[in-house]
Amino acid sequence: MSAVLLDLVSLTILKEFFDIRPFIAVIINQAFLILYVFTLNKLITFKNTDLPHRQFIRFCILAAWNYLFAVGAMFVLNELYEVHHLIVRIGCIGVAVCWNFFLYKKWVYRP
Repeated sequence: MSAVLLDLVSLTILKEFFDIRPFIAVIINQAFLILYVFTLNKLITFKNTDLPHRQFIRFCILAAWNYLFAVGAMFVLNELYEVHHLIVRIGCIGVAVCWNFFLYKKWVYRP
């Protein structure tokens, strides 16, 4: 939940205070959130203390997919169809959560 809050707050700050277009703001904020989420999931959610090299590679593959999905959805839905940026972002987070938990558990952090 903290990652979602951090995501939405940083998106809002970049958009409202720095006047950055929403799809560019997602490009910026996702770079920081990737490491934050990896660390939280590894240590807290899945209580995994194995050496992270292979896990981090898998995590980065999944994060790259999520990143492309988030930026692409923001560009298409906000820039082209003018859907409010927070609605797009919340929708993207919801969709990504559906596949992320399963993939984290079965692929990224598997023992």
